[in-house]
Amino acid sequence: MEITEFVETLRLDGGLLADAADEAGPDATVPACPEWRMRDLVRHVGTVHRWVTGMVTEPREQRRPLPELPELTDDELVPWLREGHHRLVLALHTAPADLRTWTFLPAPSPLAFWARRQAHETSVHRADAQQAAGVALTPLPARFAADGVDELLRGFHAGDRSRVRPAKPGTLRLRANDTPDAVWTVHLTPDGPPRTERHTTPDAADATADCTVEGPAEELYLALWNRLPWDGLKVSGDPSLPALWRERAAI
Repeated sequence: MEITEFVETLRLDGGLLADAADEAGPDATVPACPEWRMRDLVRHVGTVHRWVTGMVTEPREQRRPLPELPELTDDELVPWLREGHHRLVLALHTAPADLRTWTFLPAPSPLAFWARRQAHETSVHRADAQQAAGVALTPLPARFAADGVDELLRGFHAGDRSRVRPAKPGTLRLRANDTPDAVWTVHLTPDGPPRTERHTTPDAADATADCTVEGPAEELYLALWNRLPWDGLKVSGDPSLPALWRERAAI
C-alpha cells in the first residue's frame, strides 16, 4: 500500500474513533480492554498521536519519551483527541519522503513505517471505541486489513518479545479468502518467536499445516488483535494453536 493510503485511513478512522468516544461517554467500558474506560482509551490514543507527531516533525535517531498527559476534564478529552489526530495527519501528509527518524520495525522508510503503524494503531482502537459505544463497526478495506495481519505476524510477532510459544512445534495457516495474496504460514516453536511466511497464492502454501484458519481479511485482522471472537472464522485442525494465540498474543 502507498503512504497516502495509510494516511487517508488514519484520517478517516481517527475521526470515527472520536465520534464513537463522544457517543459512548468517558465512563463506557472498552470490551477488548476491560480494565479501561473510554477516557483511558482516548488518553492513550491522544498521547500516541502526539508522540508520533514529534517523531515526524522533530526527527531523532533514538526513541523520544512519551509526552506528559495534561490535566483534562472529561469534556475536554475528545476535542483534545481530535486536535492531536489532526496534527498527526498533517505531519505525515507534509513530511519529506526522505524523513530520517527512529522506528522499531523494518519498513521501506521511516515515513512509510509511521504512516502504516499509526493507521493500524488508530483502526484497531477505532474498533475499540465503536464496540464501547455499541455501534456497528465501520468496515475496513480487505487490502488494508490484510496488511495489518502482515504487520502483526511479520513485524510484532517476529521479535523476541512475542509470547506465542507452544509446548511443542506447530504450524498455523492463516488465509484471507477475500484477498488474493493473503496467505500466511506461521511456524510456532517453544524456543523462539514465531516465524511467518507470506505466500503470493494459496497454492504456494502447499505444505500441510497443523491448523488452518480462514475468513475475510477484516475478521482475521480483528480476531488476531483479539478484538473479535474467532467464531466467524473457519478453523480446521489443532484447536490449541488458535487458543494459544488468544491467550498469549496481546501486544
